[in-house]
Amino acid sequence: MDILLGVINWNPDPEIFSVFGLPLRYYGLLWGVGIILGTYMVHRQFKDKKIDEKKFDTLFIYCCLGIILGARLGHCLFYEPEYYLAHPLEMILPVRFLPEGGWKFTGYAGLASHGGTLGLIIALWLYCRKTKMNYVDVLDMIAVATPIVACCIRIANLMNSEIIGKPTDVPWAFVFQQVDMLPRHPAQLYEAIAYFILFLIMVYLYTYKDQQLHRGFYFGLCLTYIFTFRFFIELLKENQVDFEEGMTFNMGQWLSIPFVIIGVICILYGKKFDQMGNPTGVKRK
Repeated sequence: MDILLGVINWNPDPEIFSVFGLPLRYYGLLWGVGIILGTYMVHRQFKDKKIDEKKFDTLFIYCCLGIILGARLGHCLFYEPEYYLAHPLEMILPVRFLPEGGWKFTGYAGLASHGGTLGLIIALWLYCRKTKMNYVDVLDMIAVATPIVACCIRIANLMNSEIIGKPTDVPWAFVFQQVDMLPRHPAQLYEAIAYFILFLIMVYLYTYKDQQLHRGFYFGLCLTYIFTFRFFIELLKENQVDFEEGMTFNMGQWLSIPFVIIGVICILYGKKFDQMGNPTGVKRK
């Protein structure tokens, strides 16, 4: 990374190193770091609430599968449906089948945050059906940890020089050399900072205000904050796929609207969740 002519010249190698032909990339590493940090935050809440450790181990598996499968299918079906419906195996395998035959390892290069969120919500519902835990309580615990995971994922996007911003003349502009030589908004960095701020807010609320908040508040705040910011940050981003050109809102904005609505409902009317049963004995700490 160099700072030239008032802009940041950005050209990191996405691959850290390779072992037996299998590369370790910043993208995968930062996804892993995010999941580890998120897991720690949820585990801490399980301990605070004195929930059976065995249930936490199961939760980790459900979350990982829900996020990864949802994010992958979300990208394939929301952004590149024509290609992936014609190549369905590439939805689930981290490879690209070559026209001349054979295949190339690519990793899961396409992952959509909206799909990951939806996949996680569905996975948590299945988890709660199995464990008999209160669904909204579990959503709240995951919501406290979600922003730090989202922050790491956006830093991963920055290291990959993907999801770039529009050209700009701001003094902190990035030149993504792997794309072109235009100074652009570092939209990934904007999102990473915003999500880290939300994480600090969540930690503060959980530490000092938890008993004053109703069920569903953390979940509602997480959805409202992240997807409202996502809606507006899309104005500074380049469209990810060609079909978004000419749309009133791009795909990221359209997909954000339902999550914002659900989040606002949970914040404003979530006190009704307090009337729900509490079969697992989960209480505010």
